[in-house]
Amino acid sequence: MKLNITVNKEKKEFNINPSDTLLDVLRREGYYEVKKGCNTGDCGSCTVLVDGEPNVSCIKLAGLAEGREITTVKGIGTHGNPHALQKYFVEEGGVQCGFCIPGKITSAKALLDRNHDPSIEDIKEAMDGHLCRCTGYNAQIRAIKKASREIRGDK
Repeated sequence: MKLNITVNKEKKEFNINPSDTLLDVLRREGYYEVKKGCNTGDCGSCTVLVDGEPNVSCIKLAGLAEGREITTVKGIGTHGNPHALQKYFVEEGGVQCGFCIPGKITSAKALLDRNHDPSIEDIKEAMDGHLCRCTGYNAQIRAIKKASREIRGDK
């Protein structure tokens, strides 16, 4: 069957099987920034934005994304022009192995899109379901807070 979606602002058409997950399709089509972790929806590393909302792509059937806009971490910022979240995750030491980071950045982006001044509790709730074995979580929370201040224009 055909799947018509927009990925990182580019319209795409993919051939899929009815049982394909969104993760399987994205990785098969070269979107390797979407990480395959647990394959059960528990670790958050495969999180992408579907119409601006975080979704774990390993348990979402690809066909359910028909007509939707998918954003991966590469659609959030570039190497030369990183999003504030990407910049502060690095600056605050919230990145080590990097495996969980694409999913965390996408979930944090969704949070900051709807709440420009999240509390620490808001951040913890938005990051619930994302596992990180390397850095812990404090540096990542600081990074999200700094990004929110930059997005608001605070000094």
